[in-house]
Amino acid sequence: MAISTYKIFLMKKSSEGNTYEKLIDIKEFPDLGGAPEMLETTTLSDNMQTYIPGVQSLDALEFTANYTKVDFTKLKALEGQEIDFAVWFGGTGEGNTLTPTGSDGKFEFKGQLSVFPVGGGVNEVVDMTITIAPSTPITAAED
Repeated sequence: MAISTYKIFLMKKSSEGNTYEKLIDIKEFPDLGGAPEMLETTTLSDNMQTYIPGVQSLDALEFTANYTKVDFTKLKALEGQEIDFAVWFGGTGEGNTLTPTGSDGKFEFKGQLSVFPVGGGVNEVVDMTITIAPSTPITAAED
């Protein structure tokens, strides 16, 4: 059965230990992986190109969130630090009582974040982009 993007969370490992806490409410999240580079193995005897998979490609991870001065300041304070992040799929509750559970999957990685407000036009919500440069592979967490 398919799942919805409703109840997907950007998480950060707490400074006290091994628990995660919601970092910020997000509006969009990036691909959590990428296709491997293709290493060509074609010889002069082959009538078609052949390949083997190489290193998996992964771009910077860009998340979109609503801009507020409080959230922007909170994220700015985290710049320049290597932090444990995760994207959790699934939660319980509704509205203000929504609690992340990761019941539909947890994807963990380390990285450094940066944040900036994005441009806008007439009658639009002001957004910000949170960019995380991953320093470890993204792995599916085991529960």
